[in-house]
Amino acid sequence: MFPCGVCGNELKAGTRVCPYCGTHQEDDFVRKPVGFSHKTVNLEFGRPIVEVALRRLEQELQTARQEGIRVLTLIHGYGSSGVGGAIRHESRYLLADLIHKGQINMVIHGEDFRAKAGPVRDLLRRFPQLSTNVHLNRGNRGITIVVL
Repeated sequence: MFPCGVCGNELKAGTRVCPYCGTHQEDDFVRKPVGFSHKTVNLEFGRPIVEVALRRLEQELQTARQEGIRVLTLIHGYGSSGVGGAIRHESRYLLADLIHKGQINMVIHGEDFRAKAGPVRDLLRRFPQLSTNVHLNRGNRGITIVVL
């Protein structure tokens, strides 16, 4: 097992394309930058109902804190209706509540994850490794960036 050089998720030896973020791996072992830990969590995996996805989100946040992860990219999807799915809506509602309670530091919605946006500029100064994130400047409404 080795971490993806972009998203930090664990990959099996010999993996050439990360199944989480889609980046091509250069070596069989890529070191994570010191002081920066990032993980991508796919809340849609297995097509769960909203309650299951929210429990997984809470569990992943707790695990990330324990492992020293600083930034999470949540893949919650946008929904097939074209107006945003239930997992997206409810996970963002939960994240807003956690910000209010002081349990997480910042949330950046995928549609706002643009290098020229003020909060994103600050985030990229803190974590320059995110400048290679495949979702940056794509306006992806199906993801949310969480800073712990």
